[in-house]
Amino acid sequence: MAVIDLLEITAALPKGAPLAGLDLGAKTIGVAISDTSLMIASPLALIRREKFTADAETLFSLMAERRAGGLVIGLPVNMDGTEGPKCQSARAFARNLLRLNDLPIAFWDERLSSVAVNRVLIDEADTTRARRAQVVDKMAAAWILQGALERLRGAGSRPKVAL
Repeated sequence: MAVIDLLEITAALPKGAPLAGLDLGAKTIGVAISDTSLMIASPLALIRREKFTADAETLFSLMAERRAGGLVIGLPVNMDGTEGPKCQSARAFARNLLRLNDLPIAFWDERLSSVAVNRVLIDEADTTRARRAQVVDKMAAAWILQGALERLRGAGSRPKVAL
């Protein structure tokens, strides 16, 4: 498989397979999972980054447990729409994953996902700073994945994330 356009990912998935979503951080990787109907994204796990191979093995294990058939990776596009070093890093991560596992991967613009999640955690969930630090990346992964799922359904632009 290869990196494909988001709108083509459902055709590349095994029937009934959920999608996993990733928020790639410098120290952690937030992981989210959809339901099998590709309607709702939920936070799943936080992978503490070590070496790429170990990170990939952990990710593939999480995906296998949930029978996920593909990935949506957050693409950290600059506010002006350009792609910088963080985008290059996300694209390299995807290429390296494809060397280990043949699965469909798509990107989703993740601009302001962490900001939005922090706002939700502060305003709506009244979460402490320490607790936010523990959950923000996996919540951001769910935000990213939910946005992609809504795009696949042609729904609105502001994603809702299951807490």
